Amino acid sequence: MQMISSKHIKVGITHGDPNGIGYEVILKTLANNKMMELCTPIVYGAKNALDFHQKNLNLNNLNFNLIETPEDARNKIPNFINCTDINYELEIGKPTNDSGKSAFVVLEKAVDDLKNGLIDVLVTAPINKDNIQSEQFKFPGHTEYLAAKDEKDEVLMFMVSDALKVAVVTGHIPLNEISKNITTDLILDKILLMEKSLKQDFSIRKPKIAVLGLNPHAGDNGLLGKEDQEIILPAIEKAKERGVLAFGPYAADGFFGSGKYRDFDGVAAMYHDQGLIPFKTLAFGQGTNFTAGLSFVRTSPDHGTGYDIAGQEKADPSSLRQAIYFAIDIFKNRMLHQELTSNVLKSAEHRRRFDKPRANEK
Repeated sequence: MQMISSKHIKVGITHGDPNGIGYEVILKTLANNKMMELCTPIVYGAKNALDFHQKNLNLNNLNFNLIETPEDARNKIPNFINCTDINYELEIGKPTNDSGKSAFVVLEKAVDDLKNGLIDVLVTAPINKDNIQSEQFKFPGHTEYLAAKDEKDEVLMFMVSDALKVAVVTGHIPLNEISKNITTDLILDKILLMEKSLKQDFSIRKPKIAVLGLNPHAGDNGLLGKEDQEIILPAIEKAKERGVLAFGPYAADGFFGSGKYRDFDGVAAMYHDQGLIPFKTLAFGQGTNFTAGLSFVRTSPDHGTGYDIAGQEKADPSSLRQAIYFAIDIFKNRMLHQELTSNVLKSAEHRRRFDKPRANEK
């Protein structure tokens, strides 16, 4: 397999909700010319929204190469694909039906190009999970939509930083539905997905995975709930039988409070806030939301639409920048993993043929 340099990796970036901070963090990120040395960025959005935000942020000196297809993208300059014209006045800081429609049109175009191999990785700016809902988008968020587009039954919402990697067993579901949605098989599937991702996407040879309990004190041997002993522990044991270095269940508060998370390569949390609250406390601004288990690479910043600071030049682009870095690194790690796996298979086939007894041998 021929390796390609990072500067030729085409990074598709969607504008998210144009009334939020998406354009601000994108523009601030791409205003740094060093980003052009790392990849070929292609922003998917609406040209009149881009013009508005550039003028509002006084970044008119940032020039984009306007293209119709990623095949026309140029290196050393940010590229822009106009997916939709916004025929309404932007209401910065407010979620509207129109901004939700724009977010979906842009996302759909970028994902289609990604699936067709026209871009290498996808980085998504934040959407509003309510106003994007339509006949075409009936999902709790990006993660579930991308899983459906990729025809995957199971994917993993994986929050990653250099210091901490946390995945969630259950994603965007109400708190009162978590217990009934957690099963031993589901937890096992997520642990296996996490181990596979840590190996192929982060090049960790023998990852150690910590599994958090559901209840306070991990149930206190059934005193505070039976899920930890009857559902979570069996999943950990089954993972170990498959050679996975999985441990737990750990009480979440003590696990993070004591710094024990530093002893592991990945942490499996049972539900959204159990994993994301400590992650964002420890790594906010340097973290990335990565959807593991997809056939393609997708990342996003670890923050939301930021309506409360939209248009005020207050948005920090650090997390979007990290999302791009991680997307590039994961893509390269996957290529290396595929190359190594291919070489191993070729070597095994060569040995099989070489060691096969010849017809005239007795």
